[in-house]
Amino acid sequence: MKLRWIDSDGVNVRDLAELPVLRQRSDGFLWLDIPEWSDDAEVILSNEFHFHPLAIAESKTRSHVPRVHVYPDHVFIVVHAPEIGAAGHVHYLELDQFIGEHFLVTVHGPISPKVSLEAALRETEAIAARLENGRLRPTSPFGLSYSVVSAITRREAEMVAEIAREVGLMEQRVMADVDEDPQKFLSELFAARHELLTVMTMAEQGGEIYRRAIKLATFAPVEGLERMKDVLDQYATVAHISEAQMRFQQGVTEFYRARTDTKMTIAAERLAVIAAITLPITSLSSVIGMNVIVNDSTRWISLTILCLIMLAISLVLLRWTKRLGWW
Repeated sequence: MKLRWIDSDGVNVRDLAELPVLRQRSDGFLWLDIPEWSDDAEVILSNEFHFHPLAIAESKTRSHVPRVHVYPDHVFIVVHAPEIGAAGHVHYLELDQFIGEHFLVTVHGPISPKVSLEAALRETEAIAARLENGRLRPTSPFGLSYSVVSAITRREAEMVAEIAREVGLMEQRVMADVDEDPQKFLSELFAARHELLTVMTMAEQGGEIYRRAIKLATFAPVEGLERMKDVLDQYATVAHISEAQMRFQQGVTEFYRARTDTKMTIAAERLAVIAAITLPITSLSSVIGMNVIVNDSTRWISLTILCLIMLAISLVLLRWTKRLGWW
């Protein structure tokens, strides 16, 4: 856990023992960042901040959807950030926020063992670095929360841009009719669609959470409400861009599948032509051939006549299938 005090002079890292004293001050605000859940963290949230047990329980366990709880003096918001893993799987990185008039507490929710802690702390560590070098000077916990969540939406937008680049390259391969393994290529297309769908879902859900927080957080200052409205707009923008890109990806997929299905249909028609031509000949040769070609002797005249008949049948069937447009 890392405790920071932020005022007009800048940011200072403080010892956790100073937390009770800092809680009494009003000339700035504190930021407590909890990277991983622990018994000490639960004690601090319960005894020092007196947060609601339900909010503490949700910080302790994984939340699969964003959440918002509004209390008289603070708001509890759960958001998610995407992290693309192996085989197109998208991990949900949870960030829980307790936002009050003079404090911001961020709790990083339980993460998958396949995701590094550095990935989960990416946004908060980046904001902390900007605070320490003076490039970021928030005036309230709402302003600091705005910076953190804006970093999350920027990562989502960058992820959509990277997926769009990959889809664009796949679209070029489709239009160039590059010889592809259909199963592998479709897996790539659907993996990209899944990534876009996940980002869009996170953005839409995050936007709905902030929409409700704006309605209910009557204690928040005007500046805080304006910050939350801007976060709502950022989420809406990411969701709309993701949706538009997903429609484009779906169009590429449908075009590729239509071309592949057409090739399969043509192949099936040609197989039908082959079957139509060879079936009568096979029947004729199997029934009569055993009486013409035997072990003791071969009836060459009859064999020649049969071969001519089979050739005539083949030519007639080929002409008939050509008139029908089968080939």
